[in-house]
Amino acid sequence: NPWDVMLCVSGTAIACENALVVAIICYSPALRTPMFVLVGSLATADLLAGLGLILNFVFQYVIRSETVSLLTVGFLVASFAASVSSLLAITVDRYLSLYNALTYYSERTVLCIHTMLAGAWGVSLCLGLLPVLGWNCLHDHAACSVVRPLTKSNVTLLSASFFLIFLIMLHLYIEICKIVCRHAHQIALQQHFLTASHYVATKKGVSTLAIILGTFGASWLPFAIYCVVGDPDYPSVYTYATLLPATYNSMINPIIYAYRNQEIQRSMWVLFCGCFQAKVSFRSRSPSDV
Repeated sequence: NPWDVMLCVSGTAIACENALVVAIICYSPALRTPMFVLVGSLATADLLAGLGLILNFVFQYVIRSETVSLLTVGFLVASFAASVSSLLAITVDRYLSLYNALTYYSERTVLCIHTMLAGAWGVSLCLGLLPVLGWNCLHDHAACSVVRPLTKSNVTLLSASFFLIFLIMLHLYIEICKIVCRHAHQIALQQHFLTASHYVATKKGVSTLAIILGTFGASWLPFAIYCVVGDPDYPSVYTYATLLPATYNSMINPIIYAYRNQEIQRSMWVLFCGCFQAKVSFRSRSPSDV
């Protein structure tokens, strides 16, 4: 099936991209701040999702087993759920870094980040275990969804969870835009005018937020909607055509959240060539930088 080959290729690219991010964060002691912990969580989830796509292809064509199929599907559900949950955690972190800028760099923030990640991974693991523990349609094909062997109620739960996360992220990014615009207005009042650099920076920040949320929605919304309205009797090409773009989100995440960050760029220079020159300047970024 060429669609399965495309998913496997996508999984390989996802795994390679995110493995590099995980290696950089683990290699660099300087990347131990809450912001990079969240980026590392996202990269780890996407790495597992990429490996899951590869394993799904191997087991589908090499080892045919209902048990292995359930384990692979559960692994994929948990990985992608952890990826989406990590994106939500990053959004919350960006909002808090702007809303509570004075108290952000405190022990309370570190505890909050670790609590968010523990909750996100715990919920994701539970969602992945549901089909393995019996919530599947292996013995009741009438209950199957467009994603076999998941049941219709199972994919409805997953889709509803995604819609909720998407709405929360949308609300938080709107609030972030308001804070950014308000800061720019306050600077303008203090300086009696809004400089071109402030205007450009504000416009760039808002545009980047729109790109982040737009990419996330464009990747996952078609698949989430099809899981709700689709019927298992529909041609499987519809499922593949909506699932494949969803995997691209895990391919784009490292570019948006990791490779654009100058601290990670510097760590890449040190990791690969060891020829980083001190005269090259890098500006330290805060979590609110987008």
